[in-house]
Amino acid sequence: MAGIYIHIPFCRKACHYCNFHFSTTHSLLPQMIDAIVTEVALQKKYLQENIDTIYFGGGTPSLCTAAQIDCILQAIKASFLVNNDAEITLESNPDDITEERLLAWRQMGINRLSIGVQSFVEDDLRWMNRAHSATQATNCIKLAQQYGFNNVTIDLIYGTPTLTDAQWQQNVQTAINLGVTHLSCYALTVEPKTALDKMIRLEKIGSVDADKQARHFELLMQWLQTEGFEHYEISNFAKPGHRSRHNSSYWQGKTYLGLGPSAHSFNGNSRQWNIANNALYMASIAQQIVPFEIEQLTPTQQLNEYIMTSLRTIEGLSIQKVQQFWGDKAVAAIMQEAQLHLHDNHMVYCNQYLRLTNIGKLLADGIAADLFG
Repeated sequence: MAGIYIHIPFCRKACHYCNFHFSTTHSLLPQMIDAIVTEVALQKKYLQENIDTIYFGGGTPSLCTAAQIDCILQAIKASFLVNNDAEITLESNPDDITEERLLAWRQMGINRLSIGVQSFVEDDLRWMNRAHSATQATNCIKLAQQYGFNNVTIDLIYGTPTLTDAQWQQNVQTAINLGVTHLSCYALTVEPKTALDKMIRLEKIGSVDADKQARHFELLMQWLQTEGFEHYEISNFAKPGHRSRHNSSYWQGKTYLGLGPSAHSFNGNSRQWNIANNALYMASIAQQIVPFEIEQLTPTQQLNEYIMTSLRTIEGLSIQKVQQFWGDKAVAAIMQEAQLHLHDNHMVYCNQYLRLTNIGKLLADGIAADLFG
């Protein structure tokens, strides 16, 4: 099974923390949709497997008209064999969700919404420069559920300067009370060249408080475990049966195709990414050329990617898989480096799997780096 990701590179506003590829000028949106539809046909040979997941991301795909989203979907179905029960996700912002759009999305086959809530606290939303209000954040979830979207995930950001521990608990509890079945929760990250980065460098706001972020993450794990959520990936929590199939495919090393400017693709042996420039992307597609760079992955790079992604998941790192694909030397090296983390209770070893403990999840990237080949 394979997945397809579509990058819609337009947003209503620029959030202070975001470094994704997007534009706030929407005049070229219709031409971009045409280019992505053309790219679908140009890339039809990239994936040979059935398509099990389709994900509209960005940017803000909910800025598109229903007809534009459906146009891309129909192009995908014309070029690829899409499973009848495929998970089809649309990222959306609360201020874009209306009864008319929800009805249209349902009719075209969208069966999962990923809503960029980020916070239910008004001060926090203003600090992030989000386009929606706290009231809109709450009401849009209720409205989506009324229109049959029972598979709804929301994003929340913790560790922001304006968010107290009590407000963080309020955010999480609001999501629980609304019956949200999936949460993606991220620590505020200061990315280079963002407005947030500039404000910190100019000392207009303070730096990110790492201790506060760690505390928020530990509290989050406690609260959601109590409520029956499965912590199936470091940043993702789901009620049973509501994991993200699309994102899980990334962590499981499955193949996927990325469409649109800056989108990434992976076929198991190589990784490629489209140019992150809207005008150049569309000009190249008009010449029937997909503008991408490619990297062939060495066995060591493939091993390191497996270590990085598998350690983030509830299943953990399979020593049997490492032995099968990379050999006994790789197993010996990993187990040797793991000893200190096992001793410090950052990891556990059970049934030939290495898994992070809750304490270890706070140190995931560093632990993975220690295990790299």
